[in-house]
Amino acid sequence: MKKLKEIADFIQARLVGDESVDIEGLASIRSASPGDLVFVGEEKHLEAALHSKAAAVIAGDFAAGKSSKPLLIAQHPRLAFARAGRLLGRTEQFEPGIHSNAVVHSSAKLGPGVSIEALVIIRESVIIGARTHIGPGCCLQPGVVIGDDCHLVANVTIYSGARLGNRVIVHAGAVLGSDGFGYVPDPATGGYEKFPQIGTLEIEDDVEIGANSTIDRGALDATRIRRGTKIDNLVHIGHNCEVGEDVVIAAQTGLSGSVIVEDDVIMGGQVGIGDHARIESGAILGAQTGVPSNKVIRGKGVVFWGTPARPIREYLKELAILAQLAKKRSQGSAR
Repeated sequence: MKKLKEIADFIQARLVGDESVDIEGLASIRSASPGDLVFVGEEKHLEAALHSKAAAVIAGDFAAGKSSKPLLIAQHPRLAFARAGRLLGRTEQFEPGIHSNAVVHSSAKLGPGVSIEALVIIRESVIIGARTHIGPGCCLQPGVVIGDDCHLVANVTIYSGARLGNRVIVHAGAVLGSDGFGYVPDPATGGYEKFPQIGTLEIEDDVEIGANSTIDRGALDATRIRRGTKIDNLVHIGHNCEVGEDVVIAAQTGLSGSVIVEDDVIMGGQVGIGDHARIESGAILGAQTGVPSNKVIRGKGVVFWGTPARPIREYLKELAILAQLAKKRSQGSAR
């Protein structure tokens, strides 16, 4: 629970009304209860927020002078709401300590305030930073390094050679640092020889990885996920990939080996990227976009769509031409 004044100071919002109001949590306008904080991004929803059960409302300048509740006026209400949620913290609290059913190797080094739940296996020379939580069923293989204030939800497997920074969140079922899919054909037998997968995985600070996602280790060098990147559920990132800072990757996207994704890229769901492709800074790939191997996608703020990927204006123009051709053919057949 936080006082409204404390939240206003934290999110740098202008407070209108009673600063001593207690805020217990966050909610939507529809589900708000007394003690909840809600937000309004557009003026058309303000009336509903003011008549909700919420204790206070985050809104833009359009709400000034229209208040029947305490207001927090912010330039970007949705962003301010997200930051308020960070201040209010997780509803679930974890007690420091090691569960009696966990197996922790004697050579492992645990920082202060670490919480290890049931059925966790922590092997040789693992290092876990302060206040990190390791959820039930997780397995950390030899030499794994995890920073401070991380949260592994449950059944996360991290292979040797993986290193996680601070404040990393890994959701249930994720696998980090597994072998990449690399094979060399043998002309003599027609079979395949596995190429060595002996590299590492480097995940920087403030990364979030969704449930059942997989990120492969490098073959000989490193796979890297840089600071602030957010990865949705069921995403696969292949070996030797480099993903830049503040990248957003939606569910069921797949990156083949040695893909480079620069900073601030946004990917919709089910994007497929061939090996050795490069997505340059700020590009936006719409859902189900396909990027061929070795292709370079360039254009900050440009939306790409289709397979092979091209700017959305070009893609929509092609669709319109195809529709016209189909219509002409249909009319010709009718005659």
